Amino acid sequence: MTIRFASASQTSPIAGIVIRTPRRREIPNFANDNGPPPANDEALLTEALRHFGAHGLRAAELAAQTARTAYEMGDATGCESWLSICRMLDRRLANRLAQEFANNI
Repeated sequence: MTIRFASASQTSPIAGIVIRTPRRREIPNFANDNGPPPANDEALLTEALRHFGAHGLRAAELAAQTARTAYEMGDATGCESWLSICRMLDRRLANRLAQEFANNI
């Protein structure tokens, strides 16, 4: 039995036509929309991972709530610590919370 091959140019009369379209402008840098990464702090990273391991996907929200509670009680050190953990897990949430704290001062 003979096997015949029919290329695309033989099956369609317009298959050989090349249409040139203007090239779109390339995006120069791909970047995460969260901004620059936080400082490389092993102790903070360890605490954030422990917190995430204990609370799962709710970890950032719980860290933000704890930071808010510490802020309301006047515990600046605890607030900054929990805000840093929140920043490691969800930078946008931490930035919104820090902005809220800055507006209340």
